[in-house]
Amino acid sequence: MTLVSIITPSYNQAKYLERTILSVLNQDYPRIEYIVMDGASTDGSVEIIKKYAERLAYWTSEKDKGQAAAINKGFARATGEIIAWLNSDDYYLPGTVGVAVKVFEENPDAVLVYGNMLAVDENGATFNTLNYKQLTLDDLLCFQIIGQPAVFMRRSALQKTNGLDPTFHFLLDHLLWIQIAKHGELLHVDQTWSAARYHAEAKNIAKAAEFGREAFRILETVAQDKNLAQTLANVDRRARASAHRVDARYLLDGGLPARALGAWFRALFIYPPVALKRMNIFVSSILNLLGLGKLREAVLARRKKNLTG
Repeated sequence: MTLVSIITPSYNQAKYLERTILSVLNQDYPRIEYIVMDGASTDGSVEIIKKYAERLAYWTSEKDKGQAAAINKGFARATGEIIAWLNSDDYYLPGTVGVAVKVFEENPDAVLVYGNMLAVDENGATFNTLNYKQLTLDDLLCFQIIGQPAVFMRRSALQKTNGLDPTFHFLLDHLLWIQIAKHGELLHVDQTWSAARYHAEAKNIAKAAEFGREAFRILETVAQDKNLAQTLANVDRRARASAHRVDARYLLDGGLPARALGAWFRALFIYPPVALKRMNIFVSSILNLLGLGKLREAVLARRKKNLTG
């Protein structure tokens, strides 16, 4: 039976950590190698980890150089044929690991498989379901994002990369998917596998405005890769416009509507279809600039209530 290695990087997320750990340990798949890499937490996380230590393949709590470094150390310890990582504020839904294994077994050319993902708030209440589609390498180069907690990788493909780039802090997962996609097929499974938690301390909220910078860095990195440069050149305008679209989306989330609008117009100028598919960014930016941002928030709050009520 295939061994699955799962790594959880942890740092001062005690409020959410136990649910994360249990979502792995309570999977119905019997061969899971679970590794927890804690970065010297001081909030009670270590006590939670110790509670489940006998069921972990390995754990440590020591200062590290950040999330990527912690995950890379976990990758180095992992021995499973299939590998994933699950951040300490996210969680798997029941049955996820077994389904992922079956998909890999039925699709030997697949190097990365991914499902759909719930977006939940700090209390675990669902406010959105992120339903993805079948993507190609071209799509990844154009910043079609996959929810990281819903991804599983083949270890043989991961070993052909350098792992996570520790100089990236926000789109580090997306860059890794691109590197893995050089070595085989991506495969989407239309099932909901995991939940990503959105809360005030999460990077996607607290440092939203910094995501766009890394989108442009990804394009620079890929352009220097001899195995990817031509593929990127084939979708150059779409990719550059998509980087600006990513920048616009996160600038808006970061409370910078004027800059978001500027980034959206840059995407429109470079490759109109990319911008026009995200007219919501344009509309939301205008509403915020007109002082009507609270109207947008009220609409979103009502939507969330309808989803969770």
